[in-house]
Parts: sequence; C-alpha cells; structure tokens
Amino acid sequence: MQANLLTYRMPPEWAEHERTLISWPIQDSMVYPDDYDSVCAGYEGTIRAIAEFEPVTIIVNPEDEAGVSERFADNERISCLAVPHNDAWLRDNGPTFVVGNDGELAGINWKFNAWGGKYAPWDLDDAVAPAILARFGVRRFDAPFVLEGGSIHVDGEGTLLTTEECLLNPNRNPDLDRERIEAYLRDYLRVEKIVWLKRGLSGDETDGHVDNIACFAAPGKVILQVCDDSADDNYAITQESLEALRGATDAKGRPFEIVAIPQPPRREREGKRLTLSYLNFYFVNGGIILPVFGGDAAETDRQAAEALAACFPDRTIRTVDGMAVIGEGGNVHCTTQQMPKR
Repeated sequence: MQANLLTYRMPPEWAEHERTLISWPIQDSMVYPDDYDSVCAGYEGTIRAIAEFEPVTIIVNPEDEAGVSERFADNERISCLAVPHNDAWLRDNGPTFVVGNDGELAGINWKFNAWGGKYAPWDLDDAVAPAILARFGVRRFDAPFVLEGGSIHVDGEGTLLTTEECLLNPNRNPDLDRERIEAYLRDYLRVEKIVWLKRGLSGDETDGHVDNIACFAAPGKVILQVCDDSADDNYAITQESLEALRGATDAKGRPFEIVAIPQPPRREREGKRLTLSYLNFYFVNGGIILPVFGGDAAETDRQAAEALAACFPDRTIRTVDGMAVIGEGGNVHCTTQQMPKR
C-alpha cells in the first residue's frame, strides 16, 4: 500500500515520542563476538539513559526475552518485545514512523538488504518492521525499495537530508535513478526538497549514512561534524558537505544556518578506522543522548556537549560511553528508532 502524499508526514526526531524502540545485540552477528558482554553493557547503559526521559521497548529474540527482562526488572519504563532478528541496528531495519493529518500513526516498511548485502543472513531483519507495526497495531505502508533509517534526516517542514554515497549506491537499488528515488521519498515521507551531500564519513561501512555527518537541529538549521586536518580523509569530505549546505536552501527557501562540531580524534581497531561521530546522538523527550569518547577526545567531547547545549537550551545533554558499541559499526542513533506520540 502506498502512503498518500497529502495525508502522512515523517515528523522530525525532536517531536514528542511515545517511546523509543531498540534491538538487543545478537552475538552470532557481531564483528567481534568475544565483545558480546561489553557490548550488551553498552546497550544497557544507553537504554537506561533513554529511560530517564521516556519509555523504552527492547526488541529481543524470543530465547533472550527472559534474561533481558530480568536485567531491566528494576525499571518500569523498560519493557521487552519478542521479535526474531539477525542484528541490532533498529534505526536501519525498523519501521520509519509517519503521522497523518488526523494524528493517526503509521509506519513505513522499507526493504532491507543489510547495507548492500554486507552481512548475511538478513531475512529476519527484513521482517522486523512489519512485526513491530503489527504488535503495536500501527498501519503499515510497504515501500518498494531499499532504504535504511540512518540514511535520512528530516526537518518536519518538507526538507530531507541524505547522501549520494548511500542512497544512489547500486548495492541498494540498482534499477532506480536519483529522480525515481526522490519521487519515492516525496511519496512516502511527504517531503518537498531533498538536499544531497556527496559522501559520509571515512570508514563508514554503511556507505555514508547521513546520521554520522549531519543532522537538522531545527528547520533551516543543520549541525555538521567537521575536520580541520587536511591530511585526514574527512577534511575533503566535510569541506565538500559545508559547500553543499552553503549553496542549498530548504523547502521553504531558507538558507541553512550551519553549526560545526569538531570531530573526535581518529581511532582504529585492527587497522580499521572507527566511525566516531557526535552526530550519532539521539533526541529524547526533553533531552539528547550524546555518545562521547573520553581519553584524547576529552576536549572535543566537551565542545560537542557545549555546542548541543547551545543549540538546545531546553534539553538535558545526557552523555553515554560512545566507545561501548562503536567497534560493531554504529552508535546511539543507529541503535534506536523513535515512535512519535499518538
């Protein structure tokens, strides 16, 4: 079923939430399976931080339900929902929620192929969104193309931000060109203007998800993670993004106010760059969950927290350990999916 362009719209992430959805890690799917306990501890820290602001529903494999429920038995804001899944990045394989003019909540069920076929199997993950929507009694719209939630941001007033590196990658939708993809985004999310950045951050195995490099702070206002070291691959990438944003306007014709946040120092694991990003923060009701990285990143951690506090003076900036799950390829925003308040 196709969403009616005139009826449903994707709200911005800062709109009030009914709850946060997050999946529990699966050891067999992890890049570093021996880290399972520490990764679970990282997820627990994030879940408890979110629950300070709003209810959290954890998507668990049926065999994990009892153990995870017991782990959070002390917090009435945290509950479990048994839905079989292959991996734990719900931003990308979960539903994207949209709200109708009459306030009805619905969900977009995108096709999911594990970031261009990188991690098999993904059949369970592709079935997660329909299962969640059915369990919550939310109307479902099936989109006929591959898209991950981390590849888009919206401002709630008709503008969508994304990257060419991801959405135009032939490993997602080889038969669709930019014009057709834009048409689908307009149809399913009720946006009028798509602002394209060229690339995401260096080393990002999602093929350049926008939620690591840029996001809306408000209509007409974009936060961008930047690099000032010309020897770093991210220097050219972020300069390119700055120029693209400076030359663009939003759906209302406004030029963008750009807030630059310095990137944390480079870190690697086994010779592979980790995609450290402050832009992988997550809006919650009355707050922001911000990953920070400690050690040699202490100064940029401080700058990121101060910049977000200045952007959002009415929100509490709640920091969490950004190193806890980054070895698996993502961070707070990647793990979460907001359900708008009905």
